[in-house]
Amino acid sequence: MEQPPRLVATDLDGTLLRSDRSISARTAEVVNRIIAAGGQVVLVTGRPIRWMAHVYDHLGIQVPAICANGAVVYDPIEDTVLRADPLAPELLAEVARRLRAEVPDVRFAVEILDGREMRHEIGYPTHQYELPETLRVIDAPEELLSAPAVKLLARAGVQDPDAFVQVVAGALEGLAEATHSSRSGLVEISASGVTKAAGLAWFCTRHGITADEAVAFGDMPNDVPMLTWAGRSIAVANAHPDVLRIADEVTLTNEEDGVAAYLEKFFPAA
Repeated sequence: MEQPPRLVATDLDGTLLRSDRSISARTAEVVNRIIAAGGQVVLVTGRPIRWMAHVYDHLGIQVPAICANGAVVYDPIEDTVLRADPLAPELLAEVARRLRAEVPDVRFAVEILDGREMRHEIGYPTHQYELPETLRVIDAPEELLSAPAVKLLARAGVQDPDAFVQVVAGALEGLAEATHSSRSGLVEISASGVTKAAGLAWFCTRHGITADEAVAFGDMPNDVPMLTWAGRSIAVANAHPDVLRIADEVTLTNEEDGVAAYLEKFFPAA
């Protein structure tokens, strides 16, 4: 990729964000330079919409986001969902049935209302950054699975994430997508065909951008489809082995502003 990319797609946690979930001034400045030069920046994340506000605060600019591992395409300026690919209630019920048979102690949560609210079972550990008004505990399994969900989350105590995702994927083969983006044993389940690559491809088609005009950054297995799709794929040095294996190049770690360091070659400071 000799010319500057027309579109930069980047994961957030572990990639653009540092471990304290902040974005450095250096990184924010590069993103703003890309936009000023007429380029596109898209945030492609497993995060729900409700976790995006502080990212925009750090960037100082609102750019489109593909959330929930590709299930939601979000316009933050208008606070509008441009596209959503949820799991239907009947599909959620079948996924839950299969996983309860395979992993009896599994606990579920669902991202509903395009990711603006989470519902979860008793015993499901919630994130410390969740706001009480966005959470709802559900006693009855049938109520938990009664609304379309852009993501189903599964936990079963302490698990090796790579091993657990294989168990889940095997149980759901042909029915839904299973991936992970953390080292905590959390598996993220989406409707069949819904990946970061699918969400990004839809966005690029809408804007007349081809895969070879895009560069993508990531660090975890849920980034692999996007990295494979993009014309050039860049792993941060702290990435999961699966990501390091398929990336075209490796940049510095997220703590060392690896995304900014790579992009400064194309978008240098004045």
